[in-house]
Amino acid sequence: MKLLVRNLARNTTEEELRSLFAVHGALQSCTIVMDKETGESKGFAFVEMPKVGEAKVAIKTLNGMDVDGSKIRVKKAEDAAKKSAGDSE
Repeated sequence: MKLLVRNLARNTTEEELRSLFAVHGALQSCTIVMDKETGESKGFAFVEMPKVGEAKVAIKTLNGMDVDGSKIRVKKAEDAAKKSAGDSE
C-alpha cells in the first residue's frame, strides 16, 4: 500500500522516516519529494509498505505524530491513474 506523508519538517530525512515506519512492518520504498531547483524537501513523502494490514496500523499510529517539530499527516496515497479516470467520467 502506498502512503502519503504530509507536513514533514524540511529537515526530516528519509532515514528518519524509514525508522518510523519500519517499526510497523516492511518497507518497499521511502521517498521524500525534493524541489528540483533548491534540492530541499517539499515537506511530503511517499512510503510503500507491501502488507496492507501493517500499512493501516502505521497510518493509525503515525498520523498526527510530532516529528522534528511538525505534526505529520499520514494517509493512503490516491492512485493517480484512478483519479484521472474518475475525472474523465
